[in-house]
Amino acid sequence: MLDPTSVAAISAVLGAVATGTANEAGKWVWESTGGVVRRIVGREVPAPAVRDERDEVARMMHDRMRTDPQLAAQWRSFTSRVGTGTGPVRPVRSNLPASVRFFTDRKEALRGLHREATRRADGRPRVALVHGPEGMGSSALAAHYGARFARQFPDGRIYADLGGGPSGARDPGTALRVLLRRLGVPDEEMPPATEQLGEFFQRRVAELRLLVVLDHAQSASQVRPFLTSAPDVFTIVVARGPFPNLDAVRVRVDPLTDKDAVRLLTEITDKSTVAAARAVLPSLLARCGGSPYALRAEAHQLSGATLPPRGAGSDGAPVRGAAEDNYRLLTPEAARLYRLMALRPWPAFDAAAAARTTGLDEERAAELLAELTDRMLLEQATGHGRYHHRPAVRAHAEGAAIREDGIAGCSAALARTLSGYAGLAESAAHRALPQSWRVPAPAGPGTGRQYENEGAALGALLAEIGNLTEAVRCAEESGDPDTAVRLCRALWPLQLKAGHHEVLLPSLRTGARLAGTRLPAGPDAGAVHAQLAHSLTETGRWEEAETAAREAASAERAAGHKRGHASAVEFLGLLRMRQWRHQEAYDCFEEAGGILATMGAGDEGTADVPRAEALLERHRGRALRGLGRREEARERLAAALSYFQPDVGPAVDPYNAARTRTDLAETWLDEDNTEAALPLIEAAITALDGHRAEYHLAHLHRMRERCPAR
Repeated sequence: MLDPTSVAAISAVLGAVATGTANEAGKWVWESTGGVVRRIVGREVPAPAVRDERDEVARMMHDRMRTDPQLAAQWRSFTSRVGTGTGPVRPVRSNLPASVRFFTDRKEALRGLHREATRRADGRPRVALVHGPEGMGSSALAAHYGARFARQFPDGRIYADLGGGPSGARDPGTALRVLLRRLGVPDEEMPPATEQLGEFFQRRVAELRLLVVLDHAQSASQVRPFLTSAPDVFTIVVARGPFPNLDAVRVRVDPLTDKDAVRLLTEITDKSTVAAARAVLPSLLARCGGSPYALRAEAHQLSGATLPPRGAGSDGAPVRGAAEDNYRLLTPEAARLYRLMALRPWPAFDAAAAARTTGLDEERAAELLAELTDRMLLEQATGHGRYHHRPAVRAHAEGAAIREDGIAGCSAALARTLSGYAGLAESAAHRALPQSWRVPAPAGPGTGRQYENEGAALGALLAEIGNLTEAVRCAEESGDPDTAVRLCRALWPLQLKAGHHEVLLPSLRTGARLAGTRLPAGPDAGAVHAQLAHSLTETGRWEEAETAAREAASAERAAGHKRGHASAVEFLGLLRMRQWRHQEAYDCFEEAGGILATMGAGDEGTADVPRAEALLERHRGRALRGLGRREEARERLAAALSYFQPDVGPAVDPYNAARTRTDLAETWLDEDNTEAALPLIEAAITALDGHRAEYHLAHLHRMRERCPAR
């Protein structure tokens, strides 16, 4: 059995605790660990960010504990009440795109995939790179393989779109989270830092029999974090072309031969239709160029005596040509919707978005979207009633919009789309966090949607997260910084309640840059910089987070917004806590309290001051505990608790009362005083009932197990 005070064991505990900081209890445990490390080493030790730093801290702790049995006992006691494991991965249903009914001339490609999936394990990742031009069926091949050999992967067949499709998974960190969610891993268990996610994913799938499909990959570096040497995990990478520096079996998807193209057309229609189309069949085959997509989209042309001439929109490419042919058959209403929704690569838009863009009513927009899907000009995306263009078809539609609607028409349509998404985001965000001063009230009537509760509003934001981040990019490129900043400020509930920091970071960087450039002393600059600092901290980018927090404080101070200024300084203190710099954290909390003390009746947010001061008292207590000043810490924590849970009357804030009791209990457990700790733990467990605080409750139950029954 591994000695818990060995360098390897200590480093493993530090790494496991760092991995768990995505949830509130995990952050709290990480900060508590810093205090224990300080007591053992005898001085403040900066929080380790990478493995080498963790090993160095572990060596320092080992050296001290080797000569001091009491310190070793303290470490054993602490680790016994800290959970460092994660829940089991459970088998999942497939989220692969549906396979096609008629699948032609891919037997050799399927054999190549199966050979790689079933070869003898030798320590090399099982990886196949499926590549071919758009419309040739590369993605369909991966989906068909997954459907045909489903029994080989009893633990799941999981899919992520690396090209930014409906999942919005453009970067590896985001895509890894998409796959982990498919495996049933809660966001709260995932490491906050991108650098840790690949290793975490590889650990979680090590014992699984699993198929992983990475669609629309852009580069080898984008793919590498997903690759594992686990013997029963098979990864299929789908790309337009091969990556020379990716060690994978290459499976090329070529155009169908004329013989196989005719077979596919026969399966789609029937023998008599193909036989009667002798006059147009050769020309149709030439137009389709062996593309299964084009053949499916053009199959209706077999019933005509001749093929219609093509305009400038096809550019001789099979997919664009098929789009042009079907576009010519649309009604003006449908054609306009097809064009205007292609002005940006929206990941998954619905009828409401289409109606806002075109000025149609939502019911009519829904009918037209279904019509465009029937003509293969749109594809159904993940989620009920959502659609997107395939890339080459979108390029055709965008070109048609520029030609037929002109720059002015396209700009006006984009402005309507952006206004709609901003209004939706603001109204949903305000409902999702009705008490938060960080979420501004909607500027206008928005979408007019009513949400049943806060959870429903948050769900609406989550459903639109890909579109909202694309809207921020669009607003910046369209020269509309005000809308970009409005959208960013409405993302706060997604940060605070749902995480998804990797997805939101690019948008928040954009919003902070725009707000800081245009109105550096305005309230928007301080707010968005604070949001950016929050997500940078949650993803382990501590140096960047400090810069953003200081910029937030500077902007709020310049704007004379004392509540925002105090909040930004408080946030800097919380960052210092995460870094195990407890004295600096305490000083920040003192500074924030001093700012609040200057607020008067004329200042915005004066009514919030008592709660803000109580939170600062709790933070001061946590910092003092990290410094080893436990008696002073208990005094501060008791003062905070008297606000959240007064002696008389109902609790003002049951959740923060439970968190404060947890802090108090830990100060007693630091001294092995279980008699004082146990009532606090039990009260905290009771208070958290119904608050969906599973991870905090699990931590409290572990603490209670360390306390003997009275």
